[in-house]
Amino acid sequence: MKKLGILVASLIAASASGGVATALDYKAGSLEIDSPWSRAVPKGGKVAVGYMTIRNTGSEPDRLVGGSTPVAGGFMVHEMSMDNGVMKMRPLTSGLEIKPGETVELKPGSLHIMMTDLKQPVQRGKPFKATLKFEKAGDVDVDFAVEAAGATSAASAHDAHHDTHHH
Repeated sequence: MKKLGILVASLIAASASGGVATALDYKAGSLEIDSPWSRAVPKGGKVAVGYMTIRNTGSEPDRLVGGSTPVAGGFMVHEMSMDNGVMKMRPLTSGLEIKPGETVELKPGSLHIMMTDLKQPVQRGKPFKATLKFEKAGDVDVDFAVEAAGATSAASAHDAHHDTHHH
């Protein structure tokens, strides 16, 4: 009976935390990729942006060098920064290094995937497939969850969605 109580408690904890991340986690070599997500793009928009967390559990660095998706013609790793109050965005032409033991977060206002020349709508609630290309770990197929246009993270978008539809 005690095991059942523990199981119920963990199911409640998983549903309270959104439970979404576990279904969207990927592993390639020593890399763990958590919760790839994107924001919905308004009709006619030509650019989508992707976010995720990448953790390197190994002893060698690896590098996210690009990728592809059927929804877009271009797929590049970008960096966004502020310079004297001016937002600057630039592609990381040599890719994004993930050092051993390091966790790198691609998030709004920071590092991100830029998907250009959209070939189909990117709509909330309709995940899309992509392939991430790593120097050492190789190609990793992932599904990007699509959140609301103003979402700041996959979890906060899920929580906001949960709050508006269940109260």
